[in-house]
Amino acid sequence: MDKTIEKSAWKTHGFLALFLALFLGVIGFFILKNAAESVPLILLGIFLSIMVFILFAGLLVVQPNQARVLVFFGKYIGSVKESGFWWVNPFTLKKTVTLKVHNQNSEKLKVNDLMGNPIEIAAVVVWRVVDTAKAVFDVENYMQFVVIQCETAIRALANE
Repeated sequence: MDKTIEKSAWKTHGFLALFLALFLGVIGFFILKNAAESVPLILLGIFLSIMVFILFAGLLVVQPNQARVLVFFGKYIGSVKESGFWWVNPFTLKKTVTLKVHNQNSEKLKVNDLMGNPIEIAAVVVWRVVDTAKAVFDVENYMQFVVIQCETAIRALANE
């Protein structure tokens, strides 16, 4: 079984890519407007227009306390944890993971202690995602996973 290890994804400033996309878009517009019947110029204009859409597809905004996990054709290529406006590989799937602190308030559970006495026990668990790759790839639903693990830990604690 492969161990999922979080790594930082390659990224560059989004404003640089946005400027490049707008620049190519303006050039493509003027080429298409003035191409008349020149097939090579029309093809160049169409190519530049496609490049603009590809550049726009790579733009992403990462909010504070949020991360994006990037998957390129089924392969994990890294996570972007730094907040800001970024440009990444436009062909990646971008999954959002929150890094905020969560509170898990468990239900009251009726369990037996070591002596066999029935007791009611509950807990509040404070947690947050530290490793985005493991949260996305190693469990089906990390929010539900924490709920189940809290209940299991409470039962184990009561039996000690």
